[in-house]
Amino acid sequence: MLRAMQVTQQAGLQLLAWLHLAGEVDGQPAWPFALRLSGEVMLIDRSVARALLAALGYTAAALLLALLALLWRRARVPLFALAAALLLLTPWPDAGLVTAPAHPTSFHVSPAAFSAASIVRGERIYQRQCIACHGADGKGNTPQALALPVAPPNLSSGLLWRRQDGDIYWSLRHGKGGMPAFADKLDVADSWALIDYMKANAAGVGIADTGTWPRPVALPDMPLACLHSGAAHTGQWRGQRVRLVVGQDGPGQGEDPRLQSVLLGAPAGEAVGAIDCASTNADSLRAIAIITGTAPDKLAGTELLADRDGWLRARSSGGAWSQADMLCRSPLTSGAAAADSTAAPSAPDAGGLGSLIAAMDADPVRFIKGGFVH
Repeated sequence: MLRAMQVTQQAGLQLLAWLHLAGEVDGQPAWPFALRLSGEVMLIDRSVARALLAALGYTAAALLLALLALLWRRARVPLFALAAALLLLTPWPDAGLVTAPAHPTSFHVSPAAFSAASIVRGERIYQRQCIACHGADGKGNTPQALALPVAPPNLSSGLLWRRQDGDIYWSLRHGKGGMPAFADKLDVADSWALIDYMKANAAGVGIADTGTWPRPVALPDMPLACLHSGAAHTGQWRGQRVRLVVGQDGPGQGEDPRLQSVLLGAPAGEAVGAIDCASTNADSLRAIAIITGTAPDKLAGTELLADRDGWLRARSSGGAWSQADMLCRSPLTSGAAAADSTAAPSAPDAGGLGSLIAAMDADPVRFIKGGFVH
């Protein structure tokens, strides 16, 4: 139901734009209402979801009766009366439980991919515009922040994941609380790049603090140079698992038919060796350093695994893979399926890469953003 609510709002906005009933902000249709539907409370209190379903059922029945009244002249009056009674008696939940404040950009999405180049571009902007208040770790514990009447938000917390990207974009462009507006300092592309960097940096801070990625982070899109494959960037591999190898491939590993492999950080023009594709762009290595909370010169030998949906899930220091290397688990999954999969791994290397892949596949990333499960 939550997915249907989100899709309905997005489709409705596109329809309003097509009918020229919605304006445009920064090149995308503007949400014309002060509120939007949100499922965050329903995810916590299922009774609210049941009440909303009941209300929708009452409304659908009333509309059906009204349609019958139009078609059945002899029973028109009682049918219309019954439809009106149903509408009056519809048990709608309190609006505050199923809606959230909205902005014109609430349903905006970044026009560019979450990419290594965008992350590094955003890092430069962050250091110039944001670090004085938010700090290098985004926690807002700087002397300048402590002197403000309103403390800045902790950017390494769940804020960036729970809020819709379009709402973050609006706050960044127009200001919020004690934060000034940056629309006159940053263009649209800079604003989205800054959001990409904040997500990547929060992932790096999270893994440094807890040893895991507390919230999902995507494999950034990065350019590729391949000897045989026709892929030009990692975004073309969506739907396939991807392994990043930093520095050089481990002995005897090379390609694996279960995933696509990329050598990262090899000098331009150097032979790729057992791995067909490499990303020699400096931004690629820097972006991975940010996401893993590791200095670039300490990354050699690191391997990362991304699942079929493009989420980074596991990290290894170059040894044999195990399920202990899985650093991103879905908080919305019971874990029972993952436990079942580990009992019977899909590959012969039980406890190794096959077991890890089985656990990843059984525990797909699902998280709450903007009040909806993604």
